[in-house]
Amino acid sequence: MKIVLTPDWFLGKDILIDSFSFIVLIIFSVLAIRSYKLNKKNRGLLYLGTGFGLIALAQIASVLTKLILYYDIGPVQAIGAAIITGQLVSSVNIFYDIGFFFHKFLILVGLFVIYRLPRKKIFVGDYALVLYFILLSIILGVYSGFFYLFYLTAFVLLVLIVKKYYKIYKKNGFVNTKILIIAFSILAFAQLVYVLSKIGVLFAIANIIELISYVILLSLIVRILKYGEKKKSYGHNIRHAENRPRKRRGH
Repeated sequence: MKIVLTPDWFLGKDILIDSFSFIVLIIFSVLAIRSYKLNKKNRGLLYLGTGFGLIALAQIASVLTKLILYYDIGPVQAIGAAIITGQLVSSVNIFYDIGFFFHKFLILVGLFVIYRLPRKKIFVGDYALVLYFILLSIILGVYSGFFYLFYLTAFVLLVLIVKKYYKIYKKNGFVNTKILIIAFSILAFAQLVYVLSKIGVLFAIANIIELISYVILLSLIVRILKYGEKKKSYGHNIRHAENRPRKRRGH
């Protein structure tokens, strides 16, 4: 029984993509949280950093699960053997469900945290959405046949995030906000391709599209590190998430 959607020729490459995305996400998370500590009035940065941090943890959960499933060498073999023979789980299928339950759950929580950037009003619908994706994650952890619901939920959350940042971009006009919108948009498109990922080649294509979104996010990190410390950064720093008008240059 095939317990992963990854086509055989793409095995291992998906681990590299997940590892790369983890590095990008954790760096962005650290930058956002560090900037929040310097300016605690902007709680949006805390939400942004926390959300990306949770998604980074999700990628690690995916990497560790796939390493144990794909390979039988060195420490990985010992870990896998301990899990199965120690009866921590009764089968590889159950281990797969547990590992990817945390992967999917953390991604949805992370996306919701980013979407739920501080707002003056609290809507009941937000809490209903939280309950929905928590229950959905539990179902997905047991019935892998409904895998596409996870990607559809992630797509909806990403669309809401893009919509939110587009409103912010119309107010501040920052280039960094625009780059973030592009990264989130491409990531949203990847989720739609994942819906059809039972067709092996489409799963690989979705991974590559997702990789593109993280490469764009990496370019944003480079911009932040290069220009963000300047006295007049003109929107190049991590504060692109702030919902405030852009300041005009003095010339």
